[in-house]
Amino acid sequence: MDIRYVELYQKAQAFGQEHLFRFYPSLSETAKDRLLDQVEQLDFAMLRELFHDMKQQSVSTGGISPMEAYDLEDYSEEERKRLADTGWDRLRQGKVAALVVAGGQGSRLGHEGPKGTYNIGTPSGKSLFQLQAERLLHLSRRAGRPIPWYIMTSPENHQETVRFFQASAYFGYDPDDIFFFRQHVLPALDSGGRVLLSAKDEIGLTPSGNGDVFASLKRSGALEDLKRRGVEWLFYYNVDNALIRIADPLFVGAAVHYNHPIATKVAEKAYPEEKVGILCLRNDRPAVVEYTDVPEELMYLTDSAGRLTYGLGNLSIHLFRTDFIERHADANLPYHAAHKAVKTIDGQGLLVQPATPNAYKFEKFIFDFFPLAERMTVLKIRREEEFAPVKNKEGQDSPATARRLVLDLHKRWLLEAGASPSLLEGRDIEISPSIPIRGKG
Repeated sequence: MDIRYVELYQKAQAFGQEHLFRFYPSLSETAKDRLLDQVEQLDFAMLRELFHDMKQQSVSTGGISPMEAYDLEDYSEEERKRLADTGWDRLRQGKVAALVVAGGQGSRLGHEGPKGTYNIGTPSGKSLFQLQAERLLHLSRRAGRPIPWYIMTSPENHQETVRFFQASAYFGYDPDDIFFFRQHVLPALDSGGRVLLSAKDEIGLTPSGNGDVFASLKRSGALEDLKRRGVEWLFYYNVDNALIRIADPLFVGAAVHYNHPIATKVAEKAYPEEKVGILCLRNDRPAVVEYTDVPEELMYLTDSAGRLTYGLGNLSIHLFRTDFIERHADANLPYHAAHKAVKTIDGQGLLVQPATPNAYKFEKFIFDFFPLAERMTVLKIRREEEFAPVKNKEGQDSPATARRLVLDLHKRWLLEAGASPSLLEGRDIEISPSIPIRGKG
């Protein structure tokens, strides 16, 4: 009998994971080697600890206090220009890069493929990736130099994402200025803490969350690439925000001006129960509290002006100083457990897609880096200008709502530029990211 198999079986058995070898005798030699390679990489002790900690997990909301935010509406035109000029200066010096978290699939939208390849139905029919590439190309032309673009994929969609860019000739971007890298993965565990199989010879792995982004940057060599280029600020965003204003010079200028390690954009919550995390202070450190963890007495609390005391909604639009990223890339952030429906195989080896949650995924969140900074710059924006998430197939935060937000914004731009309202009435207008709009870039 294969010594390697015996050793790994005994190792798995010691942690109650011997089921991973249920189908081993029926596998081909190649498949056996593939399974053994994967099992060899598993840290069973860590997985047991994660599962145990999840069972003991309790969320504390003690020590929470409101956080100060600068409102863009309060800046004078002169101040806004000065900040934007500072941002443009850093862009022209090559001190700014962009990073998009794009590891998700479009399955919840009924789309086969990476979410970034999805078209929300605007007149141009462009994918989210194309719209973002064109925005960055426009900025690069105005800055007089390329803005490096780092794209974090997942093992599930990496190859398909790269092929999509290749087939599209990188949307005009120089491939040397795009850096694709994969995020880390962890096994999914069932309700008993057992590792799931996604095939007879394959461990069920799921992405370890956006909080793994800096460790993945470091592992892939992308962090070294950032340093080699002399990048000082990294703009971070999610691929599914159809209104994302990438590397906005005004935002960059504000981050540079206050020079805290992290800057973030927030928007006022639309209503107290809105499903968005809140930015606040916890024990005098910046933090985000997930909407599920906000107690009712804080959720509905208002100030003297009637505004929500804890109403700064986290939009996942951030700027990080590169030296902060380098210092904390390997920070020991907590894992958060999520109960999800994960594809697996049953006792007969047949693939099953459960309709209800059957497994726990473990993820790190980007906002858990916030407490590592003593202070951060918080800029309040109007969500209808910069935030149109595409999360659900229908209803709220769907392609339809995102499309409407995009088209309404572009129509407002034209009206502000002097276009006749009668000319625009009843028409859907989309403006290409490559067309300069005064004050919008």
